Amino acid sequence: MFGFMFCLASMLVSPTIIFGESLYGGRLVRASTSDPKSFNPIIAKETSTTLVTNLIFEGLTTENAFTLKVEPRLAQSWEVDPQGLRWKFHLRQDVRWSDGVPFTADDVVFTFNELIYNDQIPSSSRDIFTVDGKIFQVSKLDDWTVLFVLPFKFAPFLRSLSQEILPKHKLEKIVKEGKFNFAWGIDTDPKQIVGTGPFVLNRYSPGERIVFKKNPFYWKKSAEGNRLPYLDGIIFLIVQNFDTVILKFLEGEVDYCGFRGMDFPLLKPREKSGNFTIYDAGPDFGSNFIAFNLNPGVNPQTKKPFVDPQKLSWFNNVEFRRAVAHALDKKKMIEIVQNGFGYPQDSSMSPSAGFFYNPHVEVYDYDLSKARDILHNAGFIDRDHDGFVEDKEGHRVEFNLYTNASDNERVQMAGIIRQDLENLGIKVNFVAIEFNALVSKLTSTYEWDMILLGLTGGVEPHFGNNVWQSSGQLHLWNPQQEFPATDWEKGLDDIFAQGVQELDENKRKALYDEFQLIISQQLPVIYTVLEANLFAVRNKFGNVQPSGYGGAFHNIEEIYLKEGYR
Repeated sequence: MFGFMFCLASMLVSPTIIFGESLYGGRLVRASTSDPKSFNPIIAKETSTTLVTNLIFEGLTTENAFTLKVEPRLAQSWEVDPQGLRWKFHLRQDVRWSDGVPFTADDVVFTFNELIYNDQIPSSSRDIFTVDGKIFQVSKLDDWTVLFVLPFKFAPFLRSLSQEILPKHKLEKIVKEGKFNFAWGIDTDPKQIVGTGPFVLNRYSPGERIVFKKNPFYWKKSAEGNRLPYLDGIIFLIVQNFDTVILKFLEGEVDYCGFRGMDFPLLKPREKSGNFTIYDAGPDFGSNFIAFNLNPGVNPQTKKPFVDPQKLSWFNNVEFRRAVAHALDKKKMIEIVQNGFGYPQDSSMSPSAGFFYNPHVEVYDYDLSKARDILHNAGFIDRDHDGFVEDKEGHRVEFNLYTNASDNERVQMAGIIRQDLENLGIKVNFVAIEFNALVSKLTSTYEWDMILLGLTGGVEPHFGNNVWQSSGQLHLWNPQQEFPATDWEKGLDDIFAQGVQELDENKRKALYDEFQLIISQQLPVIYTVLEANLFAVRNKFGNVQPSGYGGAFHNIEEIYLKEGYR
């Protein structure tokens, strides 16, 4: 095992004793199923990267793990003009970068003007901080005050400022030399990567582990005045797959694991003897859904339609999609695939999203008889009595269902969906393929019939704009439309255009409630089941306050190792 260096904070501050117990020292061991692609949060947004960069970097704001409200972080306060266009942020004056250099307004201005708004840098954040093609004006008023001038009202502004701030003094020269896109890669000397977060990178061994040590200059203190973080360090072990994570957790090599409902029978009997606690934090924010390809386009290379015209006529029929929705046995999916740890999903936002979740949408209960009636009334009838329905022209309704082969839960779910639809009289050919090949079908070749996939969710509806806008890159059923193909898609465009500029939260909710209702009525995607947010944590840690949104270690700087475990 790699050793840990004592950090400056533990040398400068005497170990604080509370109720006779020293809180400092020890480490947390976690696991990741893939190596990070980079340590540069501006360039890379894969979860394998953000899992570790979230420990190093911080934004001006953060979100409360329980209330989901925006709270100060590197900014200690802010004020806005009545029009909602001029935002003045007052920065904390006690923050230093992990190399000891003071954090100032120059770093904020640099991050936005030289990184996010730099056309030579492929930052996905630029899309978030651009409204109707116009960028925000970011300027320094003094060392501790930054002014943002917005071209339009932008309701998710405060929430979006969780955007990581990077150090000007370390990166300005690299940007001027045109080398930023290759900066802070996985081969970078850890000493060169500085942040304001509670931990800093200490060592990275590809395919083996990522080692962090505490930031000796971290600004945050506990309510008792203790300098944070308490832990000396964190290790991420790089393992081959999810099953290996479970194995290493049961063997005591790692201290935490998120797990699936199917893993519960393996973990639960060992909870007491393994000295860990299982948490069920409620519905996950992500989703599992099926969608039909509604793309009317033609492949420019083959000159053939992306979707067979006969199939496209079925898929475009909303009654056909409603029949399919009623044929899905979500209860069976939860019982068989998720071992009872799941939730039927009807809305395009998870109940865990809180305020913006709309529970009053169209619900499609499992009802095979109703599904058959809907199909029959839409002209889909088993005319030759072979067990499968035909359309009005006599074509048998048959198509392919794709999902990613690496996701065992999704593969099992696809098997249930295939059987459900065959019970309805629809012939489904299930094809499990490699994930990158699946993504290629969605974003490049557009050659697919039906897909079972998922998207990550969140609290802010606007951050799903690229899915729901008709011109969006991830408007997967018919992407990048020049003009909305349907009236209801135009309605969604209008809702998101209004919602992003509406500062009254109740009016915003009314708009996004309507968005969720439209999706449930038109069914461009048909939701299946939400996973339960399950995870297990060793009992040796104190101050663990898990939440559905923040997980087990949202307050990682306050987590400590109990006496007797250090």
